[in-house]
Amino acid sequence: MSATVWFLTSNQGKLDEAAHHFSEVGMEVRALSVDSGVVVEPQAEDLETVARAKIQQALKHLPEGETTVMVEDAGLFIDALGGFPGVYSAYVHDTIGNLGIVRLLHHLTSEDPVRAKRLRAASFQAVAVLWDGHQLIVGKGVCRGSIASDAQGENGFGYDPIFIPADLDEDGASLDPETLGVVSTHGRTFGSVDVSEKHLFSHRRRAIEDLVRQMPQLNAGE
Repeated sequence: MSATVWFLTSNQGKLDEAAHHFSEVGMEVRALSVDSGVVVEPQAEDLETVARAKIQQALKHLPEGETTVMVEDAGLFIDALGGFPGVYSAYVHDTIGNLGIVRLLHHLTSEDPVRAKRLRAASFQAVAVLWDGHQLIVGKGVCRGSIASDAQGENGFGYDPIFIPADLDEDGASLDPETLGVVSTHGRTFGSVDVSEKHLFSHRRRAIEDLVRQMPQLNAGE
């Protein structure tokens, strides 16, 4: 396997996150740039189908001599909206933005903060697909949380300013809204924390860690 992962993305935020995660296993991440419209976004109802279709296209654009390429597809899934925007997250963000999502949920309020979080429950989900030159590996990650009543912070990208992650237990698992965890943003959105703190919750980190667990050549002692 190449020590370089070519990541098909034009999103600098995604690239920075992936670089942060893969650096922990000694691999460099570089952007695989292709002309606009060359890689076609397939119409599908789930993230994995989209990611698998995109990596088949990305393979054709790897630099000569390189073998490892990754694509990642992620979305925001809001319980009260039946999982919307889901696979359409990028389009919806470009169309109505964070303010539009907040407005869609404006009626879901409660003076009880725990009930408010349940009413506005959501999750970030990610699927990362990597071709290592020999096999296709699929990693998945989920970050549970809720939608804030207004945008907070300017860090991150996409829906980060309106997403409050659920607290985590000592094993890194998401907890119910009424349970205080050992890791918490204390009600702050991803847009209000730095990348190292977001890394603790990240759905992309979890998807990439899932990939790494399936790469025996990267595991210690092998």
